[in-house]
Amino acid sequence: MLENLTETDAVHSVVPPSIRRQFEARTVDFPGLHSVGASKLSNIRFDQIKSQIHRQILEEMDLRRLEKLPPERLRAELKSLTESLIGQNHFVLNEVERIQIGQGIQDEMLGLGPIEPLLSDETVSDILVNGPFKVFVERRGKIELTLIRFENDAHLLRVIDRIVSRMGRRIDEMSPMVDARLADGSRVNAVIAPLAIDGPLLSIRRFAVVPYTMKDLLDFGTMTADMACLMDGVIRAKLNVLISGGTGSGKTTLLNVVSASIPPNERIVTIEDAAELQLQQPHVVRMETRPPNMEGVGEVSQRALLRNSLRMRPDRIILGEVRGVEVMDMLQAMNTGHEGSMSTIHANTPRHAMTRLEHMLGMAGMQTDTRSLRQQIAGALTVVIQVSRLSDGKRKITSMQEITGMEGDVITMQEIFKYEQTGLSSDAQVQGRFVATGIRPRFVQRLHTRGIELNPAMFTLEGAAP
Repeated sequence: MLENLTETDAVHSVVPPSIRRQFEARTVDFPGLHSVGASKLSNIRFDQIKSQIHRQILEEMDLRRLEKLPPERLRAELKSLTESLIGQNHFVLNEVERIQIGQGIQDEMLGLGPIEPLLSDETVSDILVNGPFKVFVERRGKIELTLIRFENDAHLLRVIDRIVSRMGRRIDEMSPMVDARLADGSRVNAVIAPLAIDGPLLSIRRFAVVPYTMKDLLDFGTMTADMACLMDGVIRAKLNVLISGGTGSGKTTLLNVVSASIPPNERIVTIEDAAELQLQQPHVVRMETRPPNMEGVGEVSQRALLRNSLRMRPDRIILGEVRGVEVMDMLQAMNTGHEGSMSTIHANTPRHAMTRLEHMLGMAGMQTDTRSLRQQIAGALTVVIQVSRLSDGKRKITSMQEITGMEGDVITMQEIFKYEQTGLSSDAQVQGRFVATGIRPRFVQRLHTRGIELNPAMFTLEGAAP
């Protein structure tokens, strides 16, 4: 890792002479000083000091020796050398600033540079880097601009390369887009030139270190206790479930939460493009797709993994997201004995999810009439859960529907619970309530045969929760 760092650092370590002279004089005179905010000015100064120390460390330290040191010893070495260089350069810094510079150097050498502190911030759910000088984060469903920035495109490229190389993937002009993940399971997407016009783009969808539980979602107001009870029964009774929602609505999080109801004695096979699920059962087999290599061969798709999983004696198959031709194999698996399987899909409503599945079956080359396609879908799935991110950033389960069969050429569905939005408060917070529609689902009898009893009052209108 450190060898790669020295090679790529050579690109961004070329400092304009004007900046170099400023460091040598140990004074910085910024044009437009009075128009720059104090915090922004401080960031610029720190960035320059950190860059100079970083370059000096690379020049003075034996990187091959550092590779052999344990992480804690390496951090101690970097801290000691940083303090020494601060003194040698006569930088006037207080104790807090010294700690910040030292931590920044360690993040640069061992972590993901400027965005490393964001990965330690539990309130950050998304990190969105739009080129080297614009870093946004999402907190509590709202996107905000940060003061964090990279030195230039090369600096950001180095961080992206460090992420993808750890996963055995690559990103270059021939393959300018990549999906990867961090060690904690966070999803990473990167796009570079020539596709990214204004600098490299990096998106990180973070996941909680400690996975969310059903209680957490209840505390967040994502659902009611009755809805949670019904979901728990549906999973334990091995009904096939599809979770539908838009981008960033929390589909994978909800899938992870409801999967906690799977009994610990079942063998679970998970298939994902980038491994994100954090199942806690003892018998979980995780598989991840593989992109093609530099010669354009060696790709392993979700469909190939799904077909192979049928030979692995799974009790349940969990497909992270259905998005293409693998839909045919998924539905066939659900229809031929792999009960209790689950997946997610990008769709705005449960009805839209059915339409998308139908279109995917058509793309998969299933040569049959529309009615047969819909029968395949209706026979495989029992429950569709719609999750949405509202205008105030909060996630809600806006609909739970049962697929009851076919009526003519139409898939019939009935809504069990829904979220009714009634308006907005003065501070733009969404107001509304969860209500039961008064419909008792047909699958309640199946839950009963498996020893799962539900309170009939939860399905009445009086059982609705505010």
